[in-house]
Amino acid sequence: MNPKDYTQFIKTESKKLGFLSCGISKAEFLEEEAPRLEQWLNEGKHGKMAYMENYFDKRLDPRLLVPGAKSVVSLLLNYYTEEQQAEGAPKISKYAYGTDYHFVIKDKLKQLFQIIKDQIGAINGRVFVDSAPVMDKAWAVRSGLGWQGKNTNLISQKVGSFFFIAELIVDLELDYDTPVTDHCGTCTACIDACPTEALSPYQIDASKCISYLTIELKDQIPTEFQNKMGDWAFGCDICQDVCPWNRFSQQHKEPLFNPKPKILDYSKKDWEEITQETFNTIFKNSAIKRTRYEGIKRNISFLKA
Repeated sequence: MNPKDYTQFIKTESKKLGFLSCGISKAEFLEEEAPRLEQWLNEGKHGKMAYMENYFDKRLDPRLLVPGAKSVVSLLLNYYTEEQQAEGAPKISKYAYGTDYHFVIKDKLKQLFQIIKDQIGAINGRVFVDSAPVMDKAWAVRSGLGWQGKNTNLISQKVGSFFFIAELIVDLELDYDTPVTDHCGTCTACIDACPTEALSPYQIDASKCISYLTIELKDQIPTEFQNKMGDWAFGCDICQDVCPWNRFSQQHKEPLFNPKPKILDYSKKDWEEITQETFNTIFKNSAIKRTRYEGIKRNISFLKA
């Protein structure tokens, strides 16, 4: 088999495992992204996510994460659903309705890597799902899976943006895809809809983002955001919900992403009265555990104030 055959094999097998798309780019230093990342950090737009300042070089060069790396295999996994929570209940971002995506995707990636090794032989590599300093969107763009939109999310003309991004970095030479063009045009729907004014064209001030405020921020939510967060208690989908390209989103086919019943059924009162024990039971193996019980209670209390 040659690089072209290897590439086709990997893309075919990724589809069998349920991945939405697979694109491949050359493992090299992200020269264009380096100054943008440095400026974003210097301006403090990462808020209190101090970990974003760590491993700067590794974020920009996958060969420092996987010695001898030649290819970055980027993969998308759909999580879109049309199911909705009870009216008036504190809102949870769609991606957190079911089982924590880290578990689901890492399992699929490990299967894919094993299939590749069984077919091709001894190769070195690592799988990544938010588990290391990898610039997911930058690699997905280079791999031709979409463009980074004005809301800073990866957007695909075919399927919108409700998907997870993951990578397999390997020391195997493959055929590389080419980036697609930007199709945001003059649209500013995401920027106009953001209630905390976290967005400017192609850039996000994470310290103002509702997802950051409800998940990443461990301190009290600043009072300046009072009455600006709608009903969002964990994450936020506003800038994706208003994006015209998401009219092409389709229901996911991953059973583990199906909503936990209580997430859809819980009323505003149920959420406000949730106990630690109930929280631990309902959200076992859920991404919502990331903010912990205290975080959810803080967020709900902030929305009530």
